[in-house]
Amino acid sequence: MNTAGPMTPRPVVVRNIHIESDDVVTLDLATESEAWSFQPGQFNMLYAFGVGEVPVSMSGDPSQTDRLVHTIRSVGAVTEALCRTPLGGVVGLRGPFGTPWPMDTVRGRDLVVVAGGLGLAPLRPVLYDVLRYRSDYGRISLLAGARTPEDLLFKREVERWKQQAAIDVHLSVDRAPAGWNGQVGVVTSLLSSIDISAQTVAFVCGPEVMMRFTVRELQRRRVPAERIYLSMERNMKCAVGFCGHCQLGPSFVCKDGPIFRYEQLKSLFWLPEI
Repeated sequence: MNTAGPMTPRPVVVRNIHIESDDVVTLDLATESEAWSFQPGQFNMLYAFGVGEVPVSMSGDPSQTDRLVHTIRSVGAVTEALCRTPLGGVVGLRGPFGTPWPMDTVRGRDLVVVAGGLGLAPLRPVLYDVLRYRSDYGRISLLAGARTPEDLLFKREVERWKQQAAIDVHLSVDRAPAGWNGQVGVVTSLLSSIDISAQTVAFVCGPEVMMRFTVRELQRRRVPAERIYLSMERNMKCAVGFCGHCQLGPSFVCKDGPIFRYEQLKSLFWLPEI
């Protein structure tokens, strides 16, 4: 845990870089001798010195406390600077912040994990936890979508999960070249290919339009609002609820989220101006 205070970035060293796709990079940050624990779904603020700061969810294994792993898409000045940080380079970090995925709620139940694009990154720690304590859970289904096969995250790992059969893996892409053996279409179309029981819990992360369609389909399949959880990673700036930039109705996404039950959001979720 960072003992320097919630608003003070701590320098950490980039000790490994993995190129996920043309615009997505996974950075492995060394935490030196200090154990730095987090729960699946939480995020850190990453600071590119001289450029700025952005919130990024942890995408690594929560059991590995000597490192913090973040998967970042280059979409602006700060994320571009972070993605271009060289091996051995230094970035600032503060955190962890936010509410986690409710792993205790899922124990003994079936879990459906629905990820759109970069949304798989905040959900990967969930899958690590599930695999570590596999006997504590029922049926586990991963539905992951991306623009193209090249844009799918963690390809080797997802393929390994698929081969192990501990997780029921379904993949979909918006467009695919010849030779693609998976489904072509939006990720929500994969829901029709899995069984959903009366005990199913759903974790959903991705673009908000994708999450809306996913919620609609889950509700059609009779998954109640209190068992659908969403990661609302939007507009976060200070990470501690001071600036109000991420206010969503009565809640602050950085402090009260980013993980919310759908029943907490359903009065606001469909309003176009929110």
